[in-house]
Amino acid sequence: MERDWPVGLEALAYGGDYTPEQWPAEVWAEDRQLMRSAGVTMVSIGIFAWSLLEPEPGRYEFGWLDHQLALLHEDGIRVDLGTPTVVPPAWFYEQHPEALPVTRSGVRLEPGGRGTICPSSPAYQEAAVAITEQLARRYGDHPAVALWHVHNEYGAPVSACYCDESAKAFRGWLRDRYTTIKELNEAWGTTFWGQTYNCWSQVEPPRQVPPVANPSQQLDWARFTSDALLANFKRERDVLHALSPQVPVTTNFHAGLAQCESLDYWAWAREVDVVTNDHYLVAEADRNHVGLAMAADISRSLAGGRPWLLLEHSTGAVNWQPRNLAKRPGEMARNSLAHVARGSDGAMFFQWRASRFGAEKFHSAMLPHAGTDSRIWREVVQLGQDIAALAPVRGSRVVADIAMLWDWQSWWAQRLEWRPSADLDARERADTWYAAAYNHHLTVDFAHPGADLSAYPLVVVPALYSMTDATAANLHEYVANGGVLVVSCFSGIVDEHDMVHPGAHPGALRDLLGLTIDEFTPLRADEQVQLDNGITGQVWSEIVVLRGAEQVWSYTDGPAAGQPAVTRHTVGRGTAWYVSTCPTEDGLATVLQAAGALTAPDLPRDVELVERAGANGRYFFAINHTGNSVTLPFSESGTELLTGAHVANALELPPGAVRIIATA
Repeated sequence: MERDWPVGLEALAYGGDYTPEQWPAEVWAEDRQLMRSAGVTMVSIGIFAWSLLEPEPGRYEFGWLDHQLALLHEDGIRVDLGTPTVVPPAWFYEQHPEALPVTRSGVRLEPGGRGTICPSSPAYQEAAVAITEQLARRYGDHPAVALWHVHNEYGAPVSACYCDESAKAFRGWLRDRYTTIKELNEAWGTTFWGQTYNCWSQVEPPRQVPPVANPSQQLDWARFTSDALLANFKRERDVLHALSPQVPVTTNFHAGLAQCESLDYWAWAREVDVVTNDHYLVAEADRNHVGLAMAADISRSLAGGRPWLLLEHSTGAVNWQPRNLAKRPGEMARNSLAHVARGSDGAMFFQWRASRFGAEKFHSAMLPHAGTDSRIWREVVQLGQDIAALAPVRGSRVVADIAMLWDWQSWWAQRLEWRPSADLDARERADTWYAAAYNHHLTVDFAHPGADLSAYPLVVVPALYSMTDATAANLHEYVANGGVLVVSCFSGIVDEHDMVHPGAHPGALRDLLGLTIDEFTPLRADEQVQLDNGITGQVWSEIVVLRGAEQVWSYTDGPAAGQPAVTRHTVGRGTAWYVSTCPTEDGLATVLQAAGALTAPDLPRDVELVERAGANGRYFFAINHTGNSVTLPFSESGTELLTGAHVANALELPPGAVRIIATA
């Protein structure tokens, strides 16, 4: 059964988290009238309402939610209905204090926030399935319900629990993975430091130990943590599929690398009917629109290129960063439409109406505390009109230029203790390689290392410390068949168990790259090295020995002075490049240009041009993040969807503006 889009939502999604339970009944009529004025097409509801829906164990009160769904349906507003399992009620914790999570150092957390849950707790699992079943039986075929929204932002703020129940579940997970204790000992290398296990009952989570825990154990624990949370999602999803088979089920990801580190979203994406994502700008980051574009590209890639949905972002400031900067005039629309440009079929917010109480009362909303006589409200209404005008875009797909490999499990492995340099960070490398591509107006698809890469002329590997033999074979096949592969330093070093590949580094990539590494030579804090083409490297360098590859550029100073820094190796009909240091964005752009990915950019810096294509035509999103007017050459002839203007030969793009041109 096809469940790939919210039922009955014929337009792009536009709306936000709606919490009528926080407001008196006289406010509800005003909400409905203002939603109509703003062009709202869908709201999320019930996400944090478990204590109201089940005020006592087994006693359910659905009257208020019945009323809300009826009102929303009457106004033609679709509903993303939450299962409220991120916030168990006080009575649950009173009955089941053992369901509270335990930290790595042995401290049991207390209730009073959100997401304070041991994912392996049988009591929690039973209660979560029970409330989900009640909701599904009551609302499974309700005409307002377009989408099921399970839980909320799994992994935030608590992902792992180190209690005894979790230890028991971990041992079960390990038995499924390794079958025998002998296989576990081999995979974890337990002969080091005398850690050999004789039976499963001796295996514990990697709790706080001196000086560091077994890295293979820690890596498997990270996998178990992601899988344990995913199992909880699947329990609720399966109930919803059984009782409400026509309605798709999702849970909101935090796929931006700055937002959630504990979930393997490649595995999660296979289990949801619709990929949805929450994204919040890092307010103080320079050029944070680049991070937004990256998060959107990751979300689309998790969806396999299909349309996805931005389920939360902010109209203005958030409330949980150190300094919660307000968005500038027009920034909200640029943010929203940038997500649409990169594949989201809508723009949803947290939240509809700003809360007067609770931890997020200073978080911005579609309807702010200032009310309708405010800049934010006027921008919300205008954006609603713009989103409505983009209905023809729905269902089209983004056209990408290159691919970038990313693996959450490799990231988990690389960030463990006692690596050659604390400064060599996989996420930083991914961010910087992405920024280099963004600066030259390349649209990026992210791909799992085992994915079919044949459609891409160039693939970048920004950080892949952990690599299986199967991945190495996949990359070799890609290059041999004519692809261009650009690999960053410290990749292909260990296998899936964090065990060094036999022989010289980079074990999994030696043959493909045509080189070996005699020694890692990390740099001191703030030390830099120079290459003979003017590129500056930082953090890292290596003593590279050519074994078939050719030197492109060399180090002129530093611990690897005179040695190859960037290499190229011809394999079959393709080429594999290697970069043995950490250049800046500009340096990486030079590498990409040499590898054949770039031509001289014909667009100014911080002006995006992204294409979506579908059965009804092509759509070009031009977004100006600068304070200057820009004239873009435009060889197509088409109609600008927001203004209705005809466009041919050139497009005038005012400061901070967004234009979307539809062509046949």
